[in-house]
Formats: sequence, C-alpha cells, structure tokens
Amino acid sequence: MYDVVLLTLGSERAAAGACGDGDGGCCGGAAAPGGAGSGPSDERCETPRVPVLACADALTERGARVETVTARSDAEIDQVLARLDAPARPDGLDWPDPDTKTRLVVATASDGQLRAVLRRLVRRYAPPPSRRPADLAGNRTVPDLPPIGVLPLDPARSATQRDLAAQLGLPREPAAVAAAVLDGPVRRLDLLRNDGGSVTLDGALLGASDDAGRPLYWRGRVEVDDAVLSTGEEPLLACAVGNAGGYANLGGLPLLTGPDPTDGVVEVAVAVPVVARSALGRKRIRFEVRRARGRAVAVVPRDERVPYLDDGVEGELSRKRSWWTEPGAWAVYTG
Repeated sequence: MYDVVLLTLGSERAAAGACGDGDGGCCGGAAAPGGAGSGPSDERCETPRVPVLACADALTERGARVETVTARSDAEIDQVLARLDAPARPDGLDWPDPDTKTRLVVATASDGQLRAVLRRLVRRYAPPPSRRPADLAGNRTVPDLPPIGVLPLDPARSATQRDLAAQLGLPREPAAVAAAVLDGPVRRLDLLRNDGGSVTLDGALLGASDDAGRPLYWRGRVEVDDAVLSTGEEPLLACAVGNAGGYANLGGLPLLTGPDPTDGVVEVAVAVPVVARSALGRKRIRFEVRRARGRAVAVVPRDERVPYLDDGVEGELSRKRSWWTEPGAWAVYTG
C-alpha cells in the first residue's frame, strides 16, 4: 500500500514571507482574476483543518499510511519533495522516481499555493543546461514530474471562482480526492515556465484598472514565436497568457478562445483600444483583440511597471518576461 504525504502550506504571517521566493510566500498572495494592481489580498492563508483531516481519515480507511505535513518555507516543501526522488543516478542529478510508493496530496486554498509546490518541483528536478541528460525529451527542460493529488479547501467558494481544480474537473470532496489518489488515473498537463524562475499552471493577465474601475493603459511589445501582437507603440488594455482558461475573459470581453492545458501550446491575446465614431460623430472606444498560439511568448513592457496576475498572484512587470510551454510536464490524479 502507498505512503501518502498530505502537504499543507502554513501562514506567511507565521513565516514572514519565507516561502515562495518573491511569489507571495507559501500562500501565493491570492487575488481574483481581473483585479491586478488593486492591492494585496487581506485573506489569511491558514489552512482549514477539517478537509485535511477528513482526507487523511479517508486515506487511512483505504489502507494508506498517511502523514500530514505543514510547510512554512521552501526548504520545508523541498524536504517533502525529496521523498519522491529516484535512486541516485550516475550523473548525480535529482530525478523523480516513476515507481515510487509515496504519493503526494497538496491541500490548496488558492492556485497560488498549488503553484508554489510545482515551482519547487521544477527547481528540484530541472537539470541545468550544461548537464542536460540524454533521456530528457527534446521539447522539455524538465522530466515528467510526479503526479499530485489536489485537495481544494473551501470547495464552494473555489468552485464559484473557477479555480484550476474546477477547470480540470478534479474531485473536490476529501473522500473523492482520497479515492482518486489511491485508485484514479493520472492526467498529464502542460506547464509554463518563465525566465523569472517561476511557473504558471493556469495563466497570467497583464494590466489593471484604477480604484474607480477605469482602465490603466500601458505599452509593451508582445511576441508569440514569430508573430508580433503589439510593437509597443500603441496602448494596451490587457495581455492574457493562457495555459488553461482562468483568464479567458476580462469583464465580459473574450480574450482567449480555447486555452487547453494539454495541447502543448500557449494561447496569447492582447486587447487594444480603438476609437470609433458613430453616425452622429460621437466618439466611442471599442476593443480589438489580437490572438496567437505558439511555443513561447515574450512581453517587453515600455512603461516603468505593469501590474499583473499570474495564477492569482499579484506582481509588477518592469522588464522582459518570457513564458514557454513544457508539454505534459506535470500531472494530477483524477476521479
């Protein structure tokens, strides 16, 4: 039978931002899509204990040996992930064990928390370019990461907000999550890495509005493979970088038409304001949406700082940021 580690992420207030290396701590600094630049979330990230204990009980009842761990720093996350390592390789690389009898369940209050764990998985197992092994797929920079179980916390609220678990149709109730981890199939999903050292599971939205809801236009060059969506000379309302569908719409404006976390490409859209005149000569603003799909996207802001959300985590972009696709790099246990 399996050993199951049920991992929760502790309060960043208790560890003063020690977890996440600038990505908002273990808690991820969660915010709702469309609210970039509206200020940090004041929600606490203490993990609700009832779903965690219920999942642990369900796993135990099915014969698993269960350990619950609360990590309050990246180092403590890494200690858990080390249990998924394969035996030592001749090249000395840390590598996931495809035959491990240890299974990992991550209890998440936000997509940002889930991302914090995947980010550490990538950092653990991605080999440096100078030591790239022959058994690594040619279209990837990381091996197949170990599958994880996702235990959403506060299921009703998360389902309403369409978190990543809801988009993927993953089980939400603790007993169903336990059954999926022990008996369910594995679904492999694309992962976006970026040159800022982090990862994206769902997507990113660049742009913001002021306190009165007025858009804050910005300028930046946006390029998807060889397609240029914006040269940086015209104002932009927003730029959406999509792996899944959490940022497909902005206030009713459709940005991404069909993001799919299993198709091996990233979908990108920019919304450009266009001034039009009515028959009576009155000015009105409509938005032109330009879209492209590809292996990678680069955004070079022309303005000093551009607010953004990345998997619900707030930040400001002040220099070039590139995202690229790692097809099928991570995986989840499904119902």
